[in-house]
Amino acid sequence: MLTRVSRVNPSNPEPFKIDLAARIILDGGLVVFPTETVYGLGANALNPSAVKKIFLVKGRPADNPLILHIQHMNDLKALARNVSRKATKLAREFWPGPLTLVLEKSQRVPQITTGGLDTIAVRIPSDIISLSLIRAAGIPVAAPSANVSGRPSPTRASHVLEDLYGKVDLIIDGGKTRIGLESTVIDMTSPVPVLLRPGGLPLERIREVIGKISIHSSILNPKKDHLKSGKGYKSPGMKYRHYSPKADLILVKGTKIKVRNKIVELARRMRNEQSKSVCIMTKNINNNYIADIVWFVGNDFETISRGLFEIFRYVDNHNIDVIIAEEMDCVDLGLAVMDRLKRAAKEIISV
Repeated sequence: MLTRVSRVNPSNPEPFKIDLAARIILDGGLVVFPTETVYGLGANALNPSAVKKIFLVKGRPADNPLILHIQHMNDLKALARNVSRKATKLAREFWPGPLTLVLEKSQRVPQITTGGLDTIAVRIPSDIISLSLIRAAGIPVAAPSANVSGRPSPTRASHVLEDLYGKVDLIIDGGKTRIGLESTVIDMTSPVPVLLRPGGLPLERIREVIGKISIHSSILNPKKDHLKSGKGYKSPGMKYRHYSPKADLILVKGTKIKVRNKIVELARRMRNEQSKSVCIMTKNINNNYIADIVWFVGNDFETISRGLFEIFRYVDNHNIDVIIAEEMDCVDLGLAVMDRLKRAAKEIISV
């Protein structure tokens, strides 16, 4: 397939470029576009043949539902049923933005789009390019992250080119995404809303609006195979071993001193084994780290979230064998960062 790449002004998208992308979507094609979270792989959410292409291109399991991107809350009337007062409250507070709501689906939404479930995952993005595209198309756009399934999500068009060039009709290059992590997903079909995926909107802010929210067990224990219970995943990003770089990622948990001592030990072992390693640390407290690369990411979770997948992509392109990362506080965006680290990890060590 010939893939076109179109550089679009992220603050003032050129209408003729957006119209071209919208026509491709309406004709059943695939368009990659930036959102405020990560780049999405978009298709007409109401066209089963177009949606099927998403699964084929990504190598995505058919039971992994897609997120529908809409332009206005009024679009929910045709797509969802029994939208609760709490769901409406969250939508009014945080849309457009990095919040996805899981709701009961209407008959209008094809089963393939929802992974065979009777629920839909839906949000309104805040990125100007993505909103312009959805408005121009005039339909809901299904758009998972624009990467090969299981790989780190793309935060730049160059990342998309690595995974999907020659497999999609058009890639819109709108520069680096603002947040760098996928949206937060909340299941609103339960009496008590459930956090299914931590993401670009902190859980604390959502609780301030609607109160109690439970946390799905797949977040607390991502190694558990939840499909054994016979229940499907209502949200993308719930499967273990996800967002993974090619390098083996070792996550070290425990008290700060023990964690950092363990990381020093692991880095030395990698050096002795002639394995190239990267250490991801929150603070530069000593110079004992002898990894090939040491990234001090600080405690600013917004900065960490914007750069995490970029670090994974850098590692992939520089033939690093092992990433060693320390545990981070699970507050604010730290909960989402830790979720991505745990799902990417080949090994988790507690000290």
